[in-house]
Amino acid sequence: MYLLYNDYSFDRINEDQKMRVSTKGRYGVRAMLDLALSFGKERILLRDIATRQEVSEKYLEHSMSSLRNAGLVRSIRGARGGYVLARPPSEIRLSEIMEVLEGSMAPVECVDDPEVCHRANLCVTRDIWAKMKEAIDNILESTTLQDLAEQYKEKGSSNGIIYNI
Repeated sequence: MYLLYNDYSFDRINEDQKMRVSTKGRYGVRAMLDLALSFGKERILLRDIATRQEVSEKYLEHSMSSLRNAGLVRSIRGARGGYVLARPPSEIRLSEIMEVLEGSMAPVECVDDPEVCHRANLCVTRDIWAKMKEAIDNILESTTLQDLAEQYKEKGSSNGIIYNI
């Protein structure tokens, strides 16, 4: 498969390459859901989140650091330390989390920056990519951690799974 790189040259791309959310984004959302499920109870150790989510603690540290810097989580040091959400789960939107961990959800660069392509104003496919970004952004903006926690509890109760922290 070939991708038109500019008007005159082609660049070979991997046919298995797909638009995907990175592990940083996926694991970060799972960690935030983990915190949402215990909101108002106690601080959660990163190693406990990592164990429950089956993620490397070292890898998760990077995401949590970004989320802390963005004011979405607080970390408490010491013997009774750990992580907590900085706001109630109902006030944290997935769009905030994904912006911190992934940046723009645009499938192609020209959606966010038309200046990168001289054809941006004439490009019909760019319009499709812009609609895709808008749809993704709308879903992420309209979904809170509370929504995910409720969905998780529904799925868990229907499968007989109990989530204990």
